[in-house]
Amino acid sequence: MEDWALIRRLYGSEGMSKAQIARQLGLSRNTVAKAVTSSGPPQYERARPAGSAWSIAEPSVRALLSRYPSMPATVIAERIGWSGGRSWFAENVARVRPEYAPADPADRLVHLPGEQIQCDLMFPGALVPDHGGVLRSFPVLVMVATYSRFIAAVMLPSRVTGDLLAGMWVLLSESFGAVPRTMLWDNEAGIGRRGKLVTGVPGFCGTLATKLIQAPPYDPETKGVVERANGYLRSSCLPGRAFDSPTDFNTQLGEWLSIANTRTHRVTRARPVDGLVVDRAAMAPLPPVGPTVGSTVTTRLGRDYYVSVGGSAYSVHPDGIGRLITVTSSLERVRVRVFCDHRLLADHDRTWGAGALVTDPTHVEAAKQQRRQYNSTHRDAKPVVGDVVEVADLGAYDTVFGTGEVA
Repeated sequence: MEDWALIRRLYGSEGMSKAQIARQLGLSRNTVAKAVTSSGPPQYERARPAGSAWSIAEPSVRALLSRYPSMPATVIAERIGWSGGRSWFAENVARVRPEYAPADPADRLVHLPGEQIQCDLMFPGALVPDHGGVLRSFPVLVMVATYSRFIAAVMLPSRVTGDLLAGMWVLLSESFGAVPRTMLWDNEAGIGRRGKLVTGVPGFCGTLATKLIQAPPYDPETKGVVERANGYLRSSCLPGRAFDSPTDFNTQLGEWLSIANTRTHRVTRARPVDGLVVDRAAMAPLPPVGPTVGSTVTTRLGRDYYVSVGGSAYSVHPDGIGRLITVTSSLERVRVRVFCDHRLLADHDRTWGAGALVTDPTHVEAAKQQRRQYNSTHRDAKPVVGDVVEVADLGAYDTVFGTGEVA
């Protein structure tokens, strides 16, 4: 702008030639000539961007998305003949796809008394020591009545089906005292996946006369009540606590829940312990005979008179070697019986965590006695002294080859 004004003044007022102005200002002659002939000062004009490949393909992409909102970006690229970068094209498709996605409205849920209990596993982190003193993150089964928002929870040694059913029965019988019409789970492997329940779960529900519903995959809103209870446990119960054992964890958890269930709930504006009374009135009573819980396995006991439960080994009386045995594990005990006559061969406290070796001294002593008896009966037979052994006459070779002594 300053050069243009100076050129105009030197050329018009002082009568300098264009060549002189160019030499004096150090500019090219063309620049001076443009400044002299221009009608106004120079202005910056941004160049118009050239049309990008995406702007050309975008109308075709939008046409496909309007008809098929979930069509993959790779298929769209193939349909419109896209030959550019795949990742850049996929990013642009992902940017415009939400404009064509159908709405997913969420209904306001109304929870009726006794209708449902939502269940979930919460992993508190490595806070509880196992049998060897190593801190582990054992699963915590959390169950919440949707009407009263009453929370019940217990730590389990594992997430296998037998332990999950045992934990559910403990909470239903000891905390809720009744059975709801439905129980909601996600796609937990120990319960079932893809709409198919694992062995043991249908029988458990049949005994309780309840229905187990599995939430759709990738839809945590379905069981939002128990999900919020999990967050409540993590933020209010666990911080600042230390635990000596799983038993200590369950003790402290039970004490905290007895206080938490007496607080006024933010949504219901009532105390969960009071709402549980209404829930129980609408629920079914507990069955006179409890359901079958825990894990039961039938196997043949080998010479190594130990059985494995949850990654830990438990000794069995050697009288069961070679026989079919039934191994039953609950949350507290591991029992082994002979398959036919149900004679008890082992009864141990269950350990938490894998790698433990639980041995009953009476089993070891019985094995020693049986081993001594076996050795005395099956010791190696020694050769009898005085047996006659035939010796070959080597003189026959001398006679054949004529090398014998001449008389």
